[in-house]
Amino acid sequence: MSKAVLVNLTKCIGCGGCTVACKMYNDNQWVDGKFPSCGENAQLADENWTVIKKFKLHKDDGSAVWRFVKHQCFHCQSPACVSACFARALQKTDEGAVVYYSANCVGCRYCMLACPFQIPKYEWAKPIPVITKCVMCFARIKEGKSPACVSVCPEQVMKFGERDELLNEAKKIIHNSPHLIDHIYGEHEVGGTSWIYISDVPFEKIGFRTNVTKKTIPSYTETYTHCTPIFGVIWATVLTLLYFFTKRRNNLKAQNTNNTTEPNHDKNRPEKSDKEKQTPKK
Repeated sequence: MSKAVLVNLTKCIGCGGCTVACKMYNDNQWVDGKFPSCGENAQLADENWTVIKKFKLHKDDGSAVWRFVKHQCFHCQSPACVSACFARALQKTDEGAVVYYSANCVGCRYCMLACPFQIPKYEWAKPIPVITKCVMCFARIKEGKSPACVSVCPEQVMKFGERDELLNEAKKIIHNSPHLIDHIYGEHEVGGTSWIYISDVPFEKIGFRTNVTKKTIPSYTETYTHCTPIFGVIWATVLTLLYFFTKRRNNLKAQNTNNTTEPNHDKNRPEKSDKEKQTPKK
């Protein structure tokens, strides 16, 4: 069954331990002067596969409150990035993780355009760049372990398990906690994701995209993708006809050129002198 992670944002203290574990397990570097992995300016990058964003909000009485949001690939149930990748560099696994295989990547970056959450990043500074993103520590999942970020959280903000069971647990938590928003982010967004969130503040105020469709992104294009082979055959036929037409035209042109350049033997004869022209034939 598909695995998932339930994130209770009310528990997060913004320690950043998950970002450290992510870098250590995936051998990602700390780059000074680049995008930070924690704080108000934190953002995903080629070396930042997970970040903790800090948000300052205000209650009804005007007092300030801080919320910390862990952000990484959502690992969609029906990923747009996978449907856009013709090289199968991105693949959805039965365990729920969307895994990236750099050896298959051709660098087209269609996945970056397709992703509704702008997750995949490109290694612009490297001579041989590839796409990078969170792969949900797939090797650990295959061994029956939780992702590295989940395993080190001191406040148990995240829980790893079966997606259906975690959704039921999230609904119970919301039912027993009136202060929580009656919304499980990731349950239906873009057809559902493997990272699901509960919160006590509206998701749009803490950096989540709430204007995304509930339908899967690939469902918008699957009607047209079924026609791709037909269009491929038609286009190949057109190109073949153009090839033969161009070849025939070039052959005719070459023949005409040869005909006009054949030597004229009369023109090659020497002209008669004026004396020879005046001497009558006997």
